[in-house]
Amino acid sequence: MSNQCFRGYEFCILNKLEGQSSSLSSAISASPGYHQDGDVIIGGLFSLRATLSDSKYMFGFQNTVYLPDFVFAALPKHYQHLLAMVFAVEQINKDANLLFNLSLGFSIFNVDFTEMKAVASSMSLLSGKSPPVPNYNCRTEKKGELVAVVGGVSTLITTQSSRVLSLYNVPQISYGPFDLSLRDRAQLPSLYQFPRDSAALYQGIIRLLLHFGWVWVGLVVPDDIRGETFLRDMTQEMANNGLCVAFAERIPEFPAEDIVDTYILGEKISSTGISVVFGDTYSLLRFAFNMFSNKYCCKIFVTTSDWDITTLPFGPSQSYTYFGGGLSFSVHMGEIPGFKDFLRNIHPAKYPHDIFIQDVWSMIFECSHLTKDGTRKLNQCSQNGTLASQGLHVWDMNTSPQSYKVYTAMNAIAQALHEELSLRMEKEFIEKDRSMTPQPWQLHPFLQRGQLERSVGKGNIMNKMTSTTRLDIFNYQSLLNGTKAQVKVGEFTFQSHGVQHLSLNDELITWGECKKTPSADCKSHCEPGYKKERIIGKPFCCYGCMPCPEGKIANESDMDECIKCPEDHYSLEVEVQCLPKIPTFLSYEDTLGVVLVSVAISFAVLSALILGLFILYRHTPIVRANNTNLSYILLVSLMLCFLCPLLFIGQPSPATCALRQVFFAVVFSVAVSAILAKTFIVVVAFKATRPGKASQMRLVSRGSNAIVVLGSLIQGCICMVWLGTSPPFPDVDSQSEFGHLVLLCNEGSPVAFYCVLGYLGFLALLSLMIAFVARRLPDTFNEAKMITFSMLVFCSVWVCFLPTYLSTKGRAMVAVESFAILASSAGLLGCIFLPKCYVLLLRSDSNSRKKLHEQVSSIRQRNECSSDIIDGK
Repeated sequence: MSNQCFRGYEFCILNKLEGQSSSLSSAISASPGYHQDGDVIIGGLFSLRATLSDSKYMFGFQNTVYLPDFVFAALPKHYQHLLAMVFAVEQINKDANLLFNLSLGFSIFNVDFTEMKAVASSMSLLSGKSPPVPNYNCRTEKKGELVAVVGGVSTLITTQSSRVLSLYNVPQISYGPFDLSLRDRAQLPSLYQFPRDSAALYQGIIRLLLHFGWVWVGLVVPDDIRGETFLRDMTQEMANNGLCVAFAERIPEFPAEDIVDTYILGEKISSTGISVVFGDTYSLLRFAFNMFSNKYCCKIFVTTSDWDITTLPFGPSQSYTYFGGGLSFSVHMGEIPGFKDFLRNIHPAKYPHDIFIQDVWSMIFECSHLTKDGTRKLNQCSQNGTLASQGLHVWDMNTSPQSYKVYTAMNAIAQALHEELSLRMEKEFIEKDRSMTPQPWQLHPFLQRGQLERSVGKGNIMNKMTSTTRLDIFNYQSLLNGTKAQVKVGEFTFQSHGVQHLSLNDELITWGECKKTPSADCKSHCEPGYKKERIIGKPFCCYGCMPCPEGKIANESDMDECIKCPEDHYSLEVEVQCLPKIPTFLSYEDTLGVVLVSVAISFAVLSALILGLFILYRHTPIVRANNTNLSYILLVSLMLCFLCPLLFIGQPSPATCALRQVFFAVVFSVAVSAILAKTFIVVVAFKATRPGKASQMRLVSRGSNAIVVLGSLIQGCICMVWLGTSPPFPDVDSQSEFGHLVLLCNEGSPVAFYCVLGYLGFLALLSLMIAFVARRLPDTFNEAKMITFSMLVFCSVWVCFLPTYLSTKGRAMVAVESFAILASSAGLLGCIFLPKCYVLLLRSDSNSRKKLHEQVSSIRQRNECSSDIIDGK
């Protein structure tokens, strides 16, 4: 047993030499390559292992020193790339019309991922001899001419081999990932790549992240120019779509020194759970092994088919234990017709000259091999072994994207040869002599015209000339029967940034060790009722949760803004649902409404009783002393004033809204005008007690009626203008009371409303001033004191009403105005009429005509004395 380990990273390859129970053998070729003769030769440069190369070549004409390589990672699935070339050659040679009876051969080398091997193998292809003889063609006449080379799965291998092949104008088609650095025609004039629409890949990843709500993701790339380009472009695209980069890690390739802190990297990946990994299988070997060593659970990687997670050389289960659930983007491609059947029939005995199948077969079937006397033997390998029976971690019967590229490249070269030979036939230059075989440089015009972008056979490869790019999305998962598979779960179609479509079947996706769809947020989810709140000083993906304000809701998790409820709806305390507001108004069933109605009716009844009492005692001096008609008018108007609040209570309607303020204004103006007339009569009546003043009393009696009519008429005109220009109307107040829509009357024109109140205030102030002047007149004829006090109450009520009214909302406004009406009316009724009722009912002796005459005589005597004093007598 031999155990070789790369100690820095614990990569191990175990070679076990077992007994001779069963063996297969084949002769080892003297050449380190796999060759098949033909009239024209296509070279192949493939990488089947990852090595720390200790090989040292000294190019010369005689000797070459070779030291064996140290293998730290075998990649048996890469053998499919080589078989795709072999299969393509077989298919091309079967078509006699394609190359006009010329046969196609190949010369294949395994360069691993070693630049020196790539250079040496490229020179061997040119010289036709291995070890190579620089600048010499050592091919015999029986060997075909090299016309093109397919190979280079990595940028470094492609670059070094192309530098050699370009010196001799030999076309080389790379089947590795597209790299912008390889498009330098001045440095690499003979190199061709399969194009890739980077914008489609970026947008596909973005749409996938948005689909699952992954906004806080890490980026892992190789530490090279491709990785830097991806980081720059992807970071910009993520920012444009509201996504944040949690971390960006650059992974050095083997055998460069590892400068990544494995523990810190593992913590970063675990913190977000979702990482976008861009690179290829070889460049990410170190990253894959670091993840395998740390064994972090529930990590999901979004990657491309260039990095095949299933190719990991860590055994049949580990790759799915730690990388299961990953999602991979792959350019949409068709199957190679007949390739699966070809793979099923692969066997070492069938291809005895294939020097690579021995190592691959021993790894795939886990049986040892040894070399003895120039013969390589495979021990303990099943005679009936087939690649179709192997697990996905060592072999995949489905065509890999790289194998498809190899097959396509071979057909593109064959098509270029066909077109060149067709031109020769048209010019009758074709001869049976092999010297007329096309030269490598003659294929460039055909390859430059876009052979790699055309349809080949029945498969349609990526076409940069078409406007649409299709990317398949695969999920690495374990099936119910325990086998591992790459399951297609969706596809992404990209035509432009404005025309793109992601189709994903979430039910087909499994998440490996994650039991459910993982999340990737800088902050845990904001529950319904809360909105995201940006945290100052942190990336925009990092946020806090802020409860929605009153009147707004967040009915889903992680909402950026709360939704405002409609005006007729309100939000609950948890702010997750808008509920319809309940219509409300000051109704007769409310406690406040019942109280106001009861008070209003009580005072109205009391006014009616006083009116009846005054009618009953209408001939008594105290009733007749101050104009009986004015008293009747005032009592009737006060009774109606008490009934005004009944129009304010109940559901507003257009009729009640227009009527209640007008009715209140007119009735109150009649009442205050009557008081003003009474006040005026008191003053004039006192003056009329002097001789010669009786005629003035008659004029004043008629004038008092005019005061009532004129005062009421002016208020009526103001109300008519109000109703004609901007009348009150039913309205809804949705803000005053939580959870309720308050039905109320909008006053229409605030100016008209305050004009009405102002006019009433003017009449009240005028009455107060006149009554105040006459407050000291004799009591028998004098109501001035009672009017003065009633006007003070009236004005106090309405002065207090204005600020209270303006500061209240909803039903309280109606209650405040109703209370002001009742209080001011009660003040007038109580101050003016209750003292008279007291006299009428309890002091009837003071209400006799005899008593009245005595008082009148006394008053006249006092007035005459006052006049004599004034006249100087």
